[in-house]
Amino acid sequence: MAGYPESLTDPSYYGQILVLTYPLIGNYGMPGQTKQSDLHKYYESSGGKVSGLIVEDYSHNYFHWNAETSLAQWLYNQKIPAISGIDTRALTHKIREKGVMLGKILIEEKEVDFYDPNETNLVEQVSINEPRQYGKGKKRVLLIDCGCKHSIIFELLKRDIQALRVPWDFPISQEKFDGLLISSGPGDPKICLPTIKETQYALNKGIPMFGICLGHQIMALAIGADTYKMKYGHRSQNQPVMNLQTKRCYITSQNHGYAVGNSNLPDDWNSLYKNLNDDTCEGLIHKSGLFFSVQFHPEASPGPVDTSFLFDKFAGILK
Repeated sequence: MAGYPESLTDPSYYGQILVLTYPLIGNYGMPGQTKQSDLHKYYESSGGKVSGLIVEDYSHNYFHWNAETSLAQWLYNQKIPAISGIDTRALTHKIREKGVMLGKILIEEKEVDFYDPNETNLVEQVSINEPRQYGKGKKRVLLIDCGCKHSIIFELLKRDIQALRVPWDFPISQEKFDGLLISSGPGDPKICLPTIKETQYALNKGIPMFGICLGHQIMALAIGADTYKMKYGHRSQNQPVMNLQTKRCYITSQNHGYAVGNSNLPDDWNSLYKNLNDDTCEGLIHKSGLFFSVQFHPEASPGPVDTSFLFDKFAGILK
């Protein structure tokens, strides 16, 4: 119903064709380019990240207090192809029958080749090239950018935490910091071998750690657990997860095609959350409480903010 500006600029969707099943898209246009430092206030990154957009009904007329352009004009400026008039619910049924599959948009019968984003290192393509500093808080977090959403940085800044955002393969031993946060991002976590190695280094040093989405999967691989590609993935704003310690349920925003297996966790690690739709692992925690991860998005943009308290938990560990 809402959130297409954030989804279109989410690095986790890099290289994908986004299909929106809500019947009315474009009615509130696209927001302006307001920035705080080099972070976009209303977008999740600088520029569009999807390969294409498919909607059923496109609203040519838009109105919103924050709108500066139409969705169509923004897509044109970003060189992102889009089509409307498609029965997106029927298309979704087909995807649900077959699982995630390659797709392409053909216009006027002009043939194009299939593009398989899984054959490339997507994280390398969406990560930054050099370190960037945000904020002047008392505690310093090293943020490994695997396709970081700007919302994650804003959540840290709200809690008076300075963030040093570094590339996905950055040698973290070069820096002094109080905690490590591994961001979300696209693709197969097993490709991120340098990130896994640096995560193992931080774990051995006892540095407090928080992993989000892809970061959760990288932490799992760093401790010797395994990940696997899901048939469908979780891609919605209303995924129910349960905290296995408190039995409390939360509604979460998710966007991932890989998951962590539960069967081979080390003895000093436990599952922290599980998905109530399919019982997949939604989080890990070390018995010390210093290291934890979640598969969902506590920064949730778009989506529910039920789990934003996890940033408070991380800030508490740093203190």
